[in-house]
Amino acid sequence: MVKNSLTKKEDNSSFSVYLTQSAVKEHIHKVIGGKDGDKFITSIISAVNQNSALKECTNQTIVGAALIGQSLNLSPSPQLGQFYMVPFKNNKKGVTEAQFQIGYKGMIQLAIRSGEYKKLNVLPIKEGELIKYDPLNEEIEVSLIEDEEIREKAETSGYYCMFELVNGFKKAMYWSKKKMESHALKYSKGYAAKKGYTFWEKDFDAMACKTMLRQLISKYGIMSIDFQKAYENDMAVIDEKGNTEYVDDVENEEQSVVDAEYKEVKEEHPAENSAAAALFGGI
Repeated sequence: MVKNSLTKKEDNSSFSVYLTQSAVKEHIHKVIGGKDGDKFITSIISAVNQNSALKECTNQTIVGAALIGQSLNLSPSPQLGQFYMVPFKNNKKGVTEAQFQIGYKGMIQLAIRSGEYKKLNVLPIKEGELIKYDPLNEEIEVSLIEDEEIREKAETSGYYCMFELVNGFKKAMYWSKKKMESHALKYSKGYAAKKGYTFWEKDFDAMACKTMLRQLISKYGIMSIDFQKAYENDMAVIDEKGNTEYVDDVENEEQSVVDAEYKEVKEEHPAENSAAAALFGGI
């Protein structure tokens, strides 16, 4: 592992300059490979340049988070939303660190690649759409708002997630918005603080859909090695020794989140616009 400060960055140092150091480049090329290493360096420089808060993070934790994403063959581009490098201010250490967070689109990519899923669907249910949900038989009856513009503006009342494996096994789950809110308050101390800087506050539906995927696939689905790796490293900071530290699943008054300047690029089709309707079917 290349030596790097987990102390505050020097004013005359930048992330791009750090990556051009021969020892750093050699380490990255050793881990990834020559040609892919150069692409990796270019991609994370671009990601950091798009997020001013990341520039305050220690170089090692940025590279550590990016390497996890690279090992999963996911793009660090915030426009694609496959994974994020999220800045956290660690007051105990006196530095800002980059945390790896898998995006719901990244989870879908990993599920697709496993070849085990025939169908996978996760989406918010809007007010007035839910007619009935039978948790015993896991059957849902809804009447979706047909006008996509009206549906986008409607309040969310709950979340539905389902999958069908190629072998025919099916599983589904529905959570009310109230249940999801309780989950977010319990497991995200940043969200509980209600200061406006967490992903939950910036795009609740996207985080809720990610939560539904995590819950359903981890409990009932087939988790590929890559999916397990993403699951285990989600919300983690990697230190200079390669150790993993989780910063938002336990209460710690010494840590606070820095605004991650979360961006979600709106896609062409309205049904997929809300960073929420993540679906594919009929492989």
